[in-house]
Amino acid sequence: MSNNQTKYSKIDEYGFERPENFNYQAYEEFMSEYFRVLARRSKRWEDYNDIHKLKKSKTLKRFIRKGIPISKRPVVWMSTSGALLLKEASSVTYAEVRSSIQISMITEMIEIDLPRTFPDNIYFTSDSQLPRQLYNILASFAQQNTEVGYCQGLNYIAGLLLLATKSEEVTFWLLKALIENILPKYYVKNMSGLLTDMAVLDELVRIREPAVHRHITRIGMPWAVTTTKWFICIYAEVLPVETVLRIWDCLFNEGSKIIFRVALTLIRMHREEILETTELGEIVDCFKKMTKSSKVVNCHDFMQAIFKLPGKMTNAEIAQLRRKHKNAGAK
Repeated sequence: MSNNQTKYSKIDEYGFERPENFNYQAYEEFMSEYFRVLARRSKRWEDYNDIHKLKKSKTLKRFIRKGIPISKRPVVWMSTSGALLLKEASSVTYAEVRSSIQISMITEMIEIDLPRTFPDNIYFTSDSQLPRQLYNILASFAQQNTEVGYCQGLNYIAGLLLLATKSEEVTFWLLKALIENILPKYYVKNMSGLLTDMAVLDELVRIREPAVHRHITRIGMPWAVTTTKWFICIYAEVLPVETVLRIWDCLFNEGSKIIFRVALTLIRMHREEILETTELGEIVDCFKKMTKSSKVVNCHDFMQAIFKLPGKMTNAEIAQLRRKHKNAGAK
């Protein structure tokens, strides 16, 4: 079925152009069921009296894992991520931070990256407001967090947050909560947190997918070659947009263990394809194709899989592995 024979356009609901080889028929079949899921979830979310002050609970976790309605994402994300607490505890408002932006090498770097951020998105054209809003967010964050400043990858995270929340201020506070509280030190100059987490992923794969680990070790593929972008962009610009937003629903509520759940699920789902590779180029190409397969387009099934396929995983376990592999991030 071509896009001329389907009700879905070449542009998705977030403004991204669909790829030339996009399977409209498979997507239409998925969406016909997913719309029913969304309608049911939206009705259930109406049971929450005050989603501005959500308390962590098993019920809330279950609700979030099944998906947050698009209209409620900004409020729920602010509450569950701790961004609302950051905002309320701050001695300065976002508007005050933004008004004090100083032109520097960092703001020049941000300016350079703006045209590279989602160039295939109709909302990020040069004559729209979003690039300037994205600049304001990233420059304000850099002004407040001098340890990080600006790092490539933050533009994709902030850009997608902006598309999802439609709010400059909400995006700023969510970005702060992510970088300063939820994720380890991925974006500092030596990227110590990222290097540590590459080592943690290696151990998780060794324990939970030993055949894949042996195969990857035999070929000699460094994890950083294939998975750096997964972690740095938190799957933005890697997986389909709605799948990324469903992952972020859980990330804001449950913490950074979700990043590993997704990575292990991608690897387990494509185990056979990985094991069929024979050299480095093939396995790198295989990892790229994994993130575009039909298995990740169906975000509802994929999200159910990330809580089943990797088995039990806790933030305490991830924290212990991070302590064990901390030296990997210090080199």
